[in-house]
Amino acid sequence: MSKVAVVYWSATGNTEAMANAVKDGAAAAGADVTLVPASSFSAGDAASYDAFAFGCPAMGSEQLEESEFQPLWDSVKGSLGGKKTGLFGSWGWGNGLWMDSWKDDALSSGVNVVDTVIAEGSPDPAAIAACEDLGKALA
Repeated sequence: MSKVAVVYWSATGNTEAMANAVKDGAAAAGADVTLVPASSFSAGDAASYDAFAFGCPAMGSEQLEESEFQPLWDSVKGSLGGKKTGLFGSWGWGNGLWMDSWKDDALSSGVNVVDTVIAEGSPDPAAIAACEDLGKALA
């Protein structure tokens, strides 16, 4: 059984809803899934999991949340290696460029990004389904 960590940061609950959908999809595919707020995860935890989903909304001028999530991401991305990883989050302004920048950063750090999912504002049924599919792909 695959062990999947769904690590997220959410200010409004939109990205948290997406995290729960990723968790549900991975669990439905038979994975042992742990849902973890970003403040409770560290690079040292990465060795305990086979796959990861990281979720963070767009903040500021289309960037990752900088006080908790960005430092976590910077500390953990080098320890993910070839393990399957998905990225997800919501946005409320701009056009979703933060995800492109985040994915580029992940790929240049050697992260095996299997998919990304974004939702404008509250995730609609299509975004929830895409998150569930991401979870299944990680399982």
